[in-house]
Amino acid sequence: MSSNRNDLSTAGATALYVGALLGPSLLLLPGLAARAAGPASLLAWVGLLVLSGLIAVVFSRLGTTVGSTSGVAGYAAAGLGSRAGRAAAWCFLGGVVTGAPVVCLIGGAYVAELLRAGDRTAFAAAGVLLAMVLAMRLAGARTGVRVQLALVGLLVALVVLAVAGAAPSARGGYWHPFAPHGWGAIARAASPLMLAFVGWEAAAPLTARLRDPRRQLPRVVGAAFAVTAVLYLALAAATVGVLGPRAGSSVPLAGLLEVAVGGSGRAIAAVGAVVLTLAATNAYLTGATAMASALAGTRRGRPAGTGRGQAAGLVAAIAATGGLLLGLAASGLVGTAQFVAVPTALFLVVYLACMAAAVRVLSGMARVAAAVACVTVVQLLLFSGWAALLAAAVAVTAAATEGVRRSVLQECGGGGGRVMGDGA
Repeated sequence: MSSNRNDLSTAGATALYVGALLGPSLLLLPGLAARAAGPASLLAWVGLLVLSGLIAVVFSRLGTTVGSTSGVAGYAAAGLGSRAGRAAAWCFLGGVVTGAPVVCLIGGAYVAELLRAGDRTAFAAAGVLLAMVLAMRLAGARTGVRVQLALVGLLVALVVLAVAGAAPSARGGYWHPFAPHGWGAIARAASPLMLAFVGWEAAAPLTARLRDPRRQLPRVVGAAFAVTAVLYLALAAATVGVLGPRAGSSVPLAGLLEVAVGGSGRAIAAVGAVVLTLAATNAYLTGATAMASALAGTRRGRPAGTGRGQAAGLVAAIAATGGLLLGLAASGLVGTAQFVAVPTALFLVVYLACMAAAVRVLSGMARVAAAVACVTVVQLLLFSGWAALLAAAVAVTAAATEGVRRSVLQECGGGGGRVMGDGA
């Protein structure tokens, strides 16, 4: 994704930024938020969009100030020291390890909906998808930037088709009562929704490829923010206004597409979900493998076998974690919201470290934005409950070990981000 040439146009950079923010989590989270807070979940989306805008500004400035090759570990280390950089790196890796099964469960749920089957089918399908993507990773399969952007285009097309086609069926009565679970449910819904907004940190290093970053970057960030804001709010509003009592479904896009185009909507949603799950998870694991290799001391000039060893280790960790989490979910011991809470909390710790570092490194309005974002991220972590304690344990354990060497942090830049988002 990196290049030494200043060859990236404003439109191309905007597409990559949008690609970093959108991912399969968009197929699940509107329903999860509606289940937690009802129609009032739309306020959670609005609040997180404001936070997303602040984070976008901060990461853009970090990309030009700290260095174009630095990932989240480099950003955290620049302001807080090497131990904070290591904590951010390991929390990022932890988010990938626990997030991959979540993304596969999203695809599995859409397969189960297509088959009109129950939760057991969804978990079985998720296990198959996870096995497939891990096999792809071991085989060294890579998802090229053009392919990833094409898949982002597929996701955007599905959302537009679902929202535009289902909008005439919306009912005003579905918006009442507006906050059926109380106003406090809005904050509880906001925490897992943050998984949809992970991605700004991945695109910031692209600033080195812009011909005129000072002029282009504000346009790129503004356009990417506008596109994602419209898509998020439109899908969230349609989920509540069209689906009503079914808004809390784990497959809201399938419900909307069924309203929009009839019975074939479920098949369209399932195929799209499976393709997006495989491609997005593989893209994320590619970046995570690079970071894992850097943390283990891998150098670019060393034989490829060392990198394959790190890939095998990461695959083994994801397979074990995925098997455990899917097993707990299948047995009913862990719900979908709890499933999502773990990677979300880990990524929130990464953002907290980067925002806190930015307060020390940056100046002017970017520092103010970082301070506000920092406080907001802390509040979201507080509403994450036990998942926040788990994320804090990972960060503290990583920080307590030997600090990350400067050269390793620089190598983390290529693995600290993604081209497709979400989410996880």
